[in-house]
Amino acid sequence: VQLQASGGGPVQVGGSLRLSCAASGLTFSNYAVGWFRQAPGKERDFVAVIRRSGTGGRIYYDDSVKGRFTIARDNTKNTVYLQMSSLKPEDTAVYYCAADSRLILSSIRSPEQYDYWGQGTQVTVSS
Repeated sequence: VQLQASGGGPVQVGGSLRLSCAASGLTFSNYAVGWFRQAPGKERDFVAVIRRSGTGGRIYYDDSVKGRFTIARDNTKNTVYLQMSSLKPEDTAVYYCAADSRLILSSIRSPEQYDYWGQGTQVTVSS
């Protein structure tokens, strides 16, 4: 199984970026895919998740990104996207995507619950 995160880069405050997480080696529609981020010296924090299609593909966001970020999946392309808008300096971090086939609602924010991880993509928001 491989997850490949991409799309990060430098962006100005208020700008937008779209991250992609391309998966291979798994039946993609059977997996929940989440985004986490980790700033220097901090823990890896939950950003958003889209659950597997069998559970209705429900979506959850951390409060810090609600209304600014949008997660979506394209099962035909084995890819999950994170559209980020109105970016703030505090959004600066390495963003990771992760996948899990058995994710339960109470565990969506816990990195240890996810089986597979991508390599991360850096997002830097500056004024």
